[in-house]
Amino acid sequence: MFASKSWSVFNDSIEKYHLKDQVDQPLINPHPEQEIEHLLYKKNWIDTVQWHYEDLIRDPEIDPISALALKRKIDASNQERTDLVEYIDAYFYEKYREVSPKATASINTESPAWAIDRLSILALKVYHMREEVLREDATPAHIDACQEKLSVLLTQKQDLCTAIDQLLLDFEQGNKYMKVYKQMKMYNDLELNPVLRAKK
Repeated sequence: MFASKSWSVFNDSIEKYHLKDQVDQPLINPHPEQEIEHLLYKKNWIDTVQWHYEDLIRDPEIDPISALALKRKIDASNQERTDLVEYIDAYFYEKYREVSPKATASINTESPAWAIDRLSILALKVYHMREEVLREDATPAHIDACQEKLSVLLTQKQDLCTAIDQLLLDFEQGNKYMKVYKQMKMYNDLELNPVLRAKK
C-alpha cells in the first residue's frame, strides 16, 4: 500500500539524516528521479532539516543576525516543501486522470499529497519521541509521559495510513475525484509581496 511505502521511505530519510545530524549536510537521494520514491525521500529530507532549523531558532541565546539568517532558511524550506507537495499531487493527478468519476463521486477536503505531508511530519514526531523514551538521562516520569505520547502517535500513524490508502482507492474506483490547486503563496513573490515589490 502507498502509505506503508511512504512511511518506509520517510524513515529511511530520517535515519540517514541522523547519521550526521547536521542541517547543512547534502541530500543524497538513493531513488531514481523518475520514481515517486525520489519525491517522497526529498520531501521528508526537507522536513527533517526544517525540524532541526526550528530547534536551532528556539535557542534563547541565539544572536539576532543568526536568527534572521535561519528564518530566511526556514522560509526557503517552506517554499520548497510546498513545491514538492504540488509535484506529488501532480503525480496522483496523472495516475488517476483516466478514471471516470461516478455520478455520486465527491471531492476530498485534503489532497493526497497534503495527507502524505502530514505523514512525513508524523514520522519525525515518532522518531524524536522514541528518542525521548530511550533517553538514559531522563526521569522515569518523563519517559512514562513520552511513552504515552509515542503510543498515541503510533495510533495516529495507523489511522492516517489507513485514510491515505482509502482515499487513493476511492480515486481509483471513481468514488472521489481529484483537483489540484496551487498554493499560490504570496510572501516570496516579488510582485505579490508589497514589501519586496517596493524594494525592486
